[in-house]
Amino acid sequence: MHDTVWFEIQGTPAVSIASSEFVDAATTQAQALGMLDAQRVFVDHPIQDANDEEMRAKADKVVDQIIAALTR
Repeated sequence: MHDTVWFEIQGTPAVSIASSEFVDAATTQAQALGMLDAQRVFVDHPIQDANDEEMRAKADKVVDQIIAALTR
């Protein structure tokens, strides 16, 4: 969230991408950083044990959300 907020303050569209396990933490961070509307997209949890094929499938599910967040 810190990087997303920093880029947004600089005028560069940004989006945080994290595992769905971190929805609450990302909201808390965005609020603490004063940018509750900072864009964020969440992939299905877990990711740490996903193989390359599983990661591609997770990414495919959210790529449109990421593009939308960056071009809003």
